[in-house]
Amino acid sequence: MRKSILCLIMFCMALPTLVSAQQKKQPIPHSVYDSWKNIRNQIISRDGKWVIYSLTPQEGDARLMVHQPKKNTKKGFERGTRAKISYDDQFVVFKIKPQLNKVKDLRRKKTKKNRLPKDSLGIYNLAKDQLVKIPRVKSFKMPKKAGKWLAYQLEVPKPKKRKKGAKKKGAKSPDKPANKPKTAKKKKARKKKEGKKNGTRLVLRNMQTGKQDTFAFVTNYQFSENGELLTFISMGKDKNFPSGVYVYDLKKNQLMPAFQFNKAKFAGLSVDKKGTQVAFMADTDTTKANKKAQIRYYKLYRWAKATKKAQMLADQSNPAMPNQWIVNRYGRTRFSKNGKKLYFGTSPKPLVRDTSLLPEEIVKVDVWNWKDGQLQPRQKVQLKAEKRRSYQAVIHLDKNNKMVQLATPAIPNFVDAQKGNANVGMLMTNKPYEKYMSWVGFPAYSDLYQVDLTTGSKKKVYTRRRNATIDLSPNGQYIAWYSVTDSAWFNYSIKTGKTYNLTQNAPVVFYRETHDSPTEPYPYGIAGWTANDQKLLIYDRFDIWEFDPENRQKPRKITQNGRDKKLRYRYVKTNREEEFINVKKPLLLHAFNEVTRDEGFYSLKPNQAPQKLVSSAHRYSTRNVRKAAKGNQVIFTKENFQKFPDVHLSDLSFKNAKKLSNANPQQKNYSWGTVEMVSWTSTNGQKLQGLLYKPEGFDAKKQYPMITYFYERVTDRIHSHWVPQPSWSIIIPSVYTSNGYVVFMPDIPYFDGYPGHSAEHAILSGVASIIDKGFIDKKRIGIQGQSWGGYQVAHLITRSNMFRAAMAGAPVANMTSAYGGIRWGSGLSRMFQYERTQSRIGGTLWEKPLQYIENSPLFSADRVQTPLLMMHNDNDGAVPWYQGIEYFVALRRLQKPVWMLTYNGEAHNLRKRQNRKDLTIRMMQFFDYYLKGKPAPVWMTRGIPAIEKGINKGYELSNENSVEQKKRNQLRNKK
Repeated sequence: MRKSILCLIMFCMALPTLVSAQQKKQPIPHSVYDSWKNIRNQIISRDGKWVIYSLTPQEGDARLMVHQPKKNTKKGFERGTRAKISYDDQFVVFKIKPQLNKVKDLRRKKTKKNRLPKDSLGIYNLAKDQLVKIPRVKSFKMPKKAGKWLAYQLEVPKPKKRKKGAKKKGAKSPDKPANKPKTAKKKKARKKKEGKKNGTRLVLRNMQTGKQDTFAFVTNYQFSENGELLTFISMGKDKNFPSGVYVYDLKKNQLMPAFQFNKAKFAGLSVDKKGTQVAFMADTDTTKANKKAQIRYYKLYRWAKATKKAQMLADQSNPAMPNQWIVNRYGRTRFSKNGKKLYFGTSPKPLVRDTSLLPEEIVKVDVWNWKDGQLQPRQKVQLKAEKRRSYQAVIHLDKNNKMVQLATPAIPNFVDAQKGNANVGMLMTNKPYEKYMSWVGFPAYSDLYQVDLTTGSKKKVYTRRRNATIDLSPNGQYIAWYSVTDSAWFNYSIKTGKTYNLTQNAPVVFYRETHDSPTEPYPYGIAGWTANDQKLLIYDRFDIWEFDPENRQKPRKITQNGRDKKLRYRYVKTNREEEFINVKKPLLLHAFNEVTRDEGFYSLKPNQAPQKLVSSAHRYSTRNVRKAAKGNQVIFTKENFQKFPDVHLSDLSFKNAKKLSNANPQQKNYSWGTVEMVSWTSTNGQKLQGLLYKPEGFDAKKQYPMITYFYERVTDRIHSHWVPQPSWSIIIPSVYTSNGYVVFMPDIPYFDGYPGHSAEHAILSGVASIIDKGFIDKKRIGIQGQSWGGYQVAHLITRSNMFRAAMAGAPVANMTSAYGGIRWGSGLSRMFQYERTQSRIGGTLWEKPLQYIENSPLFSADRVQTPLLMMHNDNDGAVPWYQGIEYFVALRRLQKPVWMLTYNGEAHNLRKRQNRKDLTIRMMQFFDYYLKGKPAPVWMTRGIPAIEKGINKGYELSNENSVEQKKRNQLRNKK
């Protein structure tokens, strides 16, 4: 009996320990990334009663959530995505994706693409709580400002399975004689098949009644904004329904042919807002000669509801068409808001190839000419777009269909005003100055013109200016721009032709005050224009200023106290369709406190200082703010390092905000961490700040390994939430703190000519200040950076032995060779980057050769004592791959521990998920080996021979014999 009681007592004493062990949080493993969710496609209904979003795992099936906050109800739809709410707030329409695992299994079985499962369509009746599912749907559309109607296009029908033993079409029967006498047979018409060329079925559905109409072989379709007209292009079903453009009057339930021509080619379908006009392009030449021709001659047509006829408006023979020009099928056709103008694209006839040449007779050579505006690589990057490039033209429908050519190859860029209604526009070109982009960079020099849309006449506004922002006012009365060379905002009156310097007498500057590169600083931007172009609202570092566009009044600081309180105020656009900012009504502002880094929302009423609505140690994203069109309900996201940016609902007072989503409840099962701001004085006397991420349950009496990550300035992102996920190129702080690391991110200010030294002063002093706090093991510190951060890593390990391990992604190792290289992603020369922007040398290679050498890690490779892991991919379009190779082969020759990961076909940052997972595992294995003393994986000790590529990843821990292991440990502990 005593023994039983004693056992019971011991069990009760141990019970809290057992429970505690069960509740103990786990470090985040690599295996959980796929299930971690993001929130996509947040929508609030116009009446504010419904909130919709998709919970999307990083890899897996999404779940569409439909909330009715007032009734505190929610409903989920598996695999739902890309949802839209009908204009009348009665229906939610969305895609339903096939099960990801099922699709993968079928692909592994080599199932043909046309037999794989396709998307379905979900139509959910909000009032009746009813769902209709439609299989194999390719796309869907609803009118922008009308309810009830839905159009959706079906996929190509799934091929029928052949019965077992059935004869394959076209196969010869063994029972039939080989030499059967030929008899005259009537040729059977080939049945038209649905597909990319011929289109598929389009279904028009009345969602209220469920009634549907189906149209065959549709390639494109559009609703008018008001929902009164549906137009579509059909490649034709038969002689009774030939190929053409059709319109469906939704009020009268009447289908009408707008234009019919068998076997014609169509493009550029467009409908005006009122549903009274349809525009399209057609090529009606169906001769065999035309089919083989390299040039297709399209004509521009317009169908009018009033006449129920289509009229040809423009082709290559139009008197206003430039000589040897054609209507460009790739140009966008669109009506002005009032329907009085039709915009379309034209272009010179393309060059024709000699098709008689054999492949071995064609010379393929790139001719680089010093007079070229753009380098050959840049021309290649833009080649596809250039072949399709169109130049803006307009038809004045209220002026006897008068055509006016607006843009030309010499002046190609056109901007309209009043949503196309205005008779004035803006034309811009940088063609004369393209060459300068190689060493001047952005913004490029440009010439600016005002253009009269009724005559096409142009008036030059300025010549050869470098402007960061160019803005045509909504009503077309003014053109505003920021001149980087003058560090000032200018405004040009289209009516008077006068230019005004708006900010020359302002009491503050309007360029970026923390700018630290050799080029001119950029502006903070503009908020927009007030009604009828009366005032222009411009940002400085903290405040919003109101400027009279012709300097008739002094500028006025409408936010009053931003600079005094160190609050950055920025306007939040709650109505996405507004053209003007109504300053007579309360405005919603986002505010960021530069001292505390708190964020929130403020209300700005006329002639008053902004009033705080909500502010806290969180990040409030302005991109995710959505307001109900007919109410004051608003949805937004709120996040910090520990809290995921879930969807919240409030009214515009932001009181009693309600959290609607809980995207990642599993987070509570894993240890996370904290983040705090730290300050120190650099070795050159600057007061600096950084972010310090600590593991959960941090104990200042312990000694932690630390990884330092950096780029430029990071402290403004203190409240960003780092979702656990496979890395595209950098460490994820939440994953590393969860696994016992401290993570340090310092701000780096730069001085011209010495980017490497700038990084040294900031980073080394910052790390030393953290070591002085006493909880960091100074023998277990690593550094990591990507791109510009990768360069700084590569440089630092030539200057200091403070770090036990380093990881550099896409580093520039040799500025002398990189200077003359190409950014292959854009095709641009790299010169401007070193002379004027991020690399900050501030001069050419021949002007400052010593600074290029001094800032190049390669020339000091013999001083490296830190083991280095690099990632540099063979399709890197930003930093040439050979930069990583140069550093690797140098360190390898010097017998330094160095590894380089090259992901085939990958760009600057990893895009393919399987490669991101691979990098994440290898990077942590690398740091764990050097900073935690864990065993090295095989890929680090033995390597992965090319013959094992794609077969053996080498993640498993090495089984080296003791002698080799001792040698490696000695090398690792040398410092």
